[in-house]
Parts: sequence; C-alpha cells; structure tokens
Amino acid sequence: MGKTLYLECYSGISGDMTVAALLDLGADQEKLKKALDTLPLEGFEIEVKRVKKAGLDACDFNVKLDAAHENHDHDMAYLHGDGHSPENHHAHDDHHHGHRGLAEVLEIIGQADLSQRARRTAVKIFQILAEAEAKAHGTTMEKVHFHEVGAVDSIIDIVAAAVCLDDLDITDVIVPFVCEGKGTIRCQHGILPVPVPAVANIIQTYQIPVSFTEVEGELVTPTGAAILAATRTAAALPGQFTLFGTGIGAGKRKYECPGFLRAMLIEENRTRRSEKQDMIYKLETNIDDCTGEALGYVMERLMQEGARDAHFTPVYMKKNRPAYELTVICDEAKIGKLEQIIFEETTTIGIRRVKMERTVLEREDASILLKEGEMKVKKCILPDGQVRHYPEYEDVAALARQSGLSFQQVMDVVKRTL
Repeated sequence: MGKTLYLECYSGISGDMTVAALLDLGADQEKLKKALDTLPLEGFEIEVKRVKKAGLDACDFNVKLDAAHENHDHDMAYLHGDGHSPENHHAHDDHHHGHRGLAEVLEIIGQADLSQRARRTAVKIFQILAEAEAKAHGTTMEKVHFHEVGAVDSIIDIVAAAVCLDDLDITDVIVPFVCEGKGTIRCQHGILPVPVPAVANIIQTYQIPVSFTEVEGELVTPTGAAILAATRTAAALPGQFTLFGTGIGAGKRKYECPGFLRAMLIEENRTRRSEKQDMIYKLETNIDDCTGEALGYVMERLMQEGARDAHFTPVYMKKNRPAYELTVICDEAKIGKLEQIIFEETTTIGIRRVKMERTVLEREDASILLKEGEMKVKKCILPDGQVRHYPEYEDVAALARQSGLSFQQVMDVVKRTL
C-alpha cells in the first residue's frame, strides 16, 4: 500500500515549493538529480539548500538558469511592474520559450530515464496545464505554445515533483483547500488578474476549493495548480491519523504571508486492521439518445480521468423509451472533472450525485512466480484474518498470449498455486 500525503497550502503552492517540501520530507536528492540529468535540456543546474522562512528551517529547491534561459519567474520587481521593461522581457521569452508546445515537452519527458509512474504523473500535469492554457487563449492543446510549460525551470519543477512523489511512494494526496492572493501580476501575456486565467481554469475544472486572502500577489502558480489537480485524491483529513513525517518547502516570492508549503506523511488510525471506512460518490444520469460508440468512448474517458468504476444499465424511461443509466463511482476530488466529461460527451442535461459510505478491505499488491512467468495479484485481508488473492486480468491475458495457453488454463494454474 502506498503512502498518504497531506498538503497544507496556506501560502499557496508552486512547483519549486512542492519539490522542496517533498525533498524535506525525505525524497532521495541523489535519485532526483540522476533523473533530471537524463532530460535532454540545457542551460540549467539545480540547487538544494536550507533557508529560513518566518523563522522556520525550510528546504529551498532552485533551478538556476543561464542568461539565455532566465525568465524572471521569481523576480518581484518584474512581476509587479518596477524596474523592468515588459516589452523587452516579452520578446526575450518569445525567442527562447514561445515555440515549445505540449508535443515537444512530452517528447522531452519520453527521453528521460523515469519510472513509469513518475512519467505518467509528469505527463498528466503537463496535459492539465496545456488544457488550461488552451482554454485561456482560445486554442487547442495541440496548438498552444505557452511560457509556463515551455520554460526550462517549469519542466524541471514538474518532472522533479513527479520523481519525488514516486520515490516517496505517494498514492493519495489530501488537499482541503488552497489559499490565493489578489490584485494583478505581470507575465508574458501582459498584466493579468490574480488568479491568472490558467489557474482559474484548473481550480474550476478540477473543483479545487480556494480561499482568497488579502495578500497582494499570486500565491498559486499554474504549475502548482496543475500538480494539485493531477495528484489530489481527497479533500478531507481523516478524523484521527498518525503523523510520520513533515517537510517544509520554501517559496521564492516575498509576500506578507510566510511563503512556504508544508507537506505531511500521515496514516489514518483504524480501529479494525482489515477494514477501512471511507466515503465515495456515485454519479448517475439517464441517456436515451447517444450511440453505442459515443457511450463506449465516454466510459474510456471517465476511467482514464480517475473514475473508480463506471457502468451502463439498460432502463426504460417515460413513454417506454429504451435508454441507459450511466453510473460512475469516484472520489470527491474527481467529481468536477468527471461531470464535465459526462456533459461534454453525452446528451444529458443533469447528473444525480449521491455521497455514500463504504467499507473497504485492506489490500496490497503482490506477485507470484509461475513457471510460465510472473503474475501480479491483489491480496485482500478479511475481517477474520482470512487472506484472498485475486489475479490481475491484464497479467493473466499477457501470460496466456506469451505461453500459448488459453485464458482459463492460466487461471487454473494461478488457482492451484495460490
């Protein structure tokens, strides 16, 4: 079983704050450096050091860029309009960063030596950013060229966050809300209101609760918002939990608030070893005028975007019209995105939402070694201590193809071994 991370975003969140907090929490710095060294990028080096924030010892993760790649991301004078020429800076950014789009960034990630999980996380973060920027500028994800993803330091921050999350084996991320500032900020596109359009699009699409503060400035960067959207699995802390580690990541910008992100490794306190009480949401809607192909496609999208389960049930609606009831099971943090997909991909005009309690058996991933090859299984522990193993379908199918046995023959071998 993976670990649960709680992010306390009272001072907002950015990419470098996230990486610093995860390093302070115990992510392997050397492993991170080795992974970043495999990125086909030039003009940067990383620096990890200790700094003081509001009198507290904090970790600072800094991507140091050479003059050709500098983008003034943390330059307060530039961000708030004092002492720098926005016209010159705009032209500088266009020359160095303006022509790097999502496809090029994904190619860069593809060439790096990353674990599959870290690569998936990084790709998801970039896709969320591209989606938000495309919406803000009225174009498509494929055509958008944007500074936030194109800049070298943003690529490093996002890949570094993905590598650290993987190294710490984080599978659940709890973020009750994130604090944001107010006013305006200068960027490549000119003077923009806070939250900037990309951040506003992300917190809207992924239903991230936000609390606006009196701080004049941007507390939530597009990279920080995209990391939250890609990793957040829950909005509420358990009633009781044990704290196993704390990390504090320092921000670069100087505002009235302290400017750090606190990350905590926690584990829910359970009264019974093999059961877990939690909440899940069920989304339902009736659809009577979609093709089978459209329904199949919407199910694929829902599962790809994090639905726990989805299925169709044949029903008869008013006037005896045959139809399908779509049922989606999901975490609270996924409701906004999944409802958007349902509205986009079907003809429904309303979705029912039900909050449900459930009891979940303790489970963990395991594997068994057969003469035909290795097989992944899910190990479940019943309340009375009994242990059951369930083979993963994809592994059974792959082993059947590889060995020349039928699917049922491989299943029989697995059952005899367990």
